[in-house]
Amino acid sequence: MELEPGQRRHGRLTVQVNKIHHIKTIALVAQELGEHEDWLFDIVDEMEPEDGVIWVYDVAHPDGIIAFSDFGIENLENLIAIHRGR
Repeated sequence: MELEPGQRRHGRLTVQVNKIHHIKTIALVAQELGEHEDWLFDIVDEMEPEDGVIWVYDVAHPDGIIAFSDFGIENLENLIAIHRGR
């Protein structure tokens, strides 16, 4: 049996492994969408990890920075439209 990339086989059970292969920081997403980062930060408060938002920690951001998967960016765009009344 050939498995798709990101899948592992345990006995007869195929287990899905996370398929997120890149994320974008809130600063980059704000720039790409032409929105203010602080405003997006307020909107992101309504999102959960299942919505494609994740906290990333590194040396430059020891307190963390928000980042999005492609799915998260789509969800954020939907929230932006809701907040703008579209």
